[in-house]
Amino acid sequence: MIIINNFIEYKALEGQMVGFSDWHTIGQEQINRFAEVTLDDQWIHINKEKAETEGPFKSTIAHGYLLLSLIPYLWKQIAEVKNVKMEINYGIENFKFGQAVPVDSDVKLQATIKSVNDLRGIIKVVVEAKLLIRNQSKPAYTGDVIFLYHFLEKNNR
Repeated sequence: MIIINNFIEYKALEGQMVGFSDWHTIGQEQINRFAEVTLDDQWIHINKEKAETEGPFKSTIAHGYLLLSLIPYLWKQIAEVKNVKMEINYGIENFKFGQAVPVDSDVKLQATIKSVNDLRGIIKVVVEAKLLIRNQSKPAYTGDVIFLYHFLEKNNR
């Protein structure tokens, strides 16, 4: 895990792949809970028998948005940003899903700091997020996550 205390330390990481999260297993219970709270109950996600016999993956698969929703959790395993008054998940851009994630697959996040800019005291950070699947060469997705940070004044520069 990397520790980032201020804008200068963040800026020094620009252009670097900064690390990987731990592996996280996507189980059927997590998929079912996500389906329930999002009202997305397509059979490819929650009906094990139908997915095994009629589905193209021969098992249920995780929702794409479930996988995206893991970014904050997995990012916190890669970087600890200190001395922050406020942190905002500002946006996501250019996300492409590369392949489905079957139930019981292990995934981890690979993060690269693409850009770090000071917008009059608010720090805008673009992180390339790549979700890797254990024993697969193609990622589940790749795209950019945008965070905004308001560092404590004394530590901003």
